[in-house]
Amino acid sequence: MTGDLLILRNAQPGRLSDVPLLAMSEFRRQILEGTAEEWRVASLFARESEGQIELMVVMANDGAGQLGLARTRLRGDEFPSLTPDCPQVHLFEREIAEQYGVRPDGHPWLKPVRFQPPLRQGEFAFPQNGPGVTDFFRVEGEEVHEVAVGPVHAGVIEPGHFRFQCHGEMVFHLEIALGYQHRGVERALMGGPGRKTAQYIETTAGDTTIGHMLAYCHAVEALGGVRVPARAQALRGIALELERLANHTGDLGALSGDVAFLPTASYCGRIRGDWLNLTAELCGSRFGRGLVRPGGVLYDMTTAEAARLGDRVESAVHDSADAVGLLWTTPTVTERFENTGTVSADACDQIGMVGVAARACGRAIDVRHDFPSGVYRFAHVPVMTAHYGDVNSRAYVRWLELERSAEFVREQLRSLPDTPVHAEAGALQPDSVVVSLVEGWRGEICHVAVTDGERRLARYKITDPSFHNWFGLALALREGEISDFPLCNKSFNLSYCGHDL
Repeated sequence: MTGDLLILRNAQPGRLSDVPLLAMSEFRRQILEGTAEEWRVASLFARESEGQIELMVVMANDGAGQLGLARTRLRGDEFPSLTPDCPQVHLFEREIAEQYGVRPDGHPWLKPVRFQPPLRQGEFAFPQNGPGVTDFFRVEGEEVHEVAVGPVHAGVIEPGHFRFQCHGEMVFHLEIALGYQHRGVERALMGGPGRKTAQYIETTAGDTTIGHMLAYCHAVEALGGVRVPARAQALRGIALELERLANHTGDLGALSGDVAFLPTASYCGRIRGDWLNLTAELCGSRFGRGLVRPGGVLYDMTTAEAARLGDRVESAVHDSADAVGLLWTTPTVTERFENTGTVSADACDQIGMVGVAARACGRAIDVRHDFPSGVYRFAHVPVMTAHYGDVNSRAYVRWLELERSAEFVREQLRSLPDTPVHAEAGALQPDSVVVSLVEGWRGEICHVAVTDGERRLARYKITDPSFHNWFGLALALREGEISDFPLCNKSFNLSYCGHDL
């Protein structure tokens, strides 16, 4: 299988010319045979090359820690869809059709990914004679009815439309429509790096500032031959785990609120603020903006400040244990969590789920373990799993990860290396490609950077973990009750803006 792939490690650059250029039939075979074995699709995207549309795939082998790249060029405006045989690529193919006007022939539900058209209208034309952006899957029957939610929601949530096909309270199918605020981030990154590049990356998904910025930095550092100092690597790891701690705590509180269990909901809301404030201690921003930059970090701390931060971590994790521990000992909570919103392990594999949602199905995949980079090459975080794929499993994995992340942060604060925190970044290698993976708090973040002969970014593809997992939420609702939707939705807590790049 690996003979026709360029095999790389995480954040290892390669020459673009070394990526095998395959015939479409061989390109398909590599993907289908790979996903039938130990590989999965981490990213699939298109780019313009020598006047033609080129498809590039990134395959991930978690057990071997390998990334496999291949490409093919289209000779017309169609290519045979892989989706009927490989459901992992269903959304990638729809996105390719939307962005480049080429049709994956045989795709079972070919419609635009986004409601908001690309910023430069008319540059790419979506293929005709397929379902339109406002067409939805329908289940027919006398007693079948539709329930439409959104796109406008109460509060500060971003727009997203959820359309349920129901028989009474039971959900036959949920279709999720996103992309109402397309920002064109990937297109804005082309031609970079530039003055605004860091700001674009940090706001790719605002609650994952550190995760996305680390993925970007690892990519450009690899292309520029930069060796990041050990102290900077440790501080980056601390920031990434604090981001995980804040969001996992907030999610556990939100899940408690959805089943009207107010003690944990109230306490976790407060404790999430404590974790965010610890990130602010690092750099002045509760979301970590301005901390991570190519070459290292822009802020350091003294030994006394590190000790004080460690004490506050100890206090926050103690409070978290008191608040979250109530969930597992309260029958009314476990009754609502268990056997609600179940995704089977087979379905998880078929659609390529990642992160917390995959680990809740028993899949021990975690970039920090399988594709370690930075500080994670030397300091390991155990992979936490559950096995039932329901709301309870997704909640429990969050709690286990919260404990392990807090332990990691405390250890790093006690043993910060005595080195600088920044190294000068170099020019990017020309005509090269690099894949950078980071385990964000939702799951695997994948950045693919392709440079041109002028050492600029010719293509920059971002795959947020939400892109893999939104369809998992749809599967979780099948044959469940529509009243379970808020709880299931919170148990995934996927990103709208990270999906809409």
